[in-house]
Amino acid sequence: MITYNTDGVKWPDIKKRALTAWIKQVAASYGKKVGEIGYMLVDDDRILEVNRQYLGHDYYTDIITFDYCEGDILNGDIVISLDTVRSNAEQQGTEFLDELHRVFIHGILHLCGINDKGPGEREIMERAENKALSILSV
Repeated sequence: MITYNTDGVKWPDIKKRALTAWIKQVAASYGKKVGEIGYMLVDDDRILEVNRQYLGHDYYTDIITFDYCEGDILNGDIVISLDTVRSNAEQQGTEFLDELHRVFIHGILHLCGINDKGPGEREIMERAENKALSILSV
């Protein structure tokens, strides 16, 4: 089950049913099933709080993924800052909703075991994001 919540922000113009179907399709392409995934959309102030409290980081980010996976079942909490997603979209010259979809699936890809911090990992993540976005139909 995938749940979607907001804290201090308005839900963007994305259909949750289509988003859920896409997320499940991407997970299945990695041999995974969706268990309990909780999305929380927040503003920059809130994501900074989460970063400081749980990760000891003192900076803004677009997404934080908490991984509670068990075997091939994806479980986790995913916190997304709509402010940072909007800023990133502006900086990259992309549409806000396109960037938001990328961030939604970025968290799922982390839960599928794809990392993006080590040497060469960012490129692997970007390819995985692009592949997932290519099958998005919303």
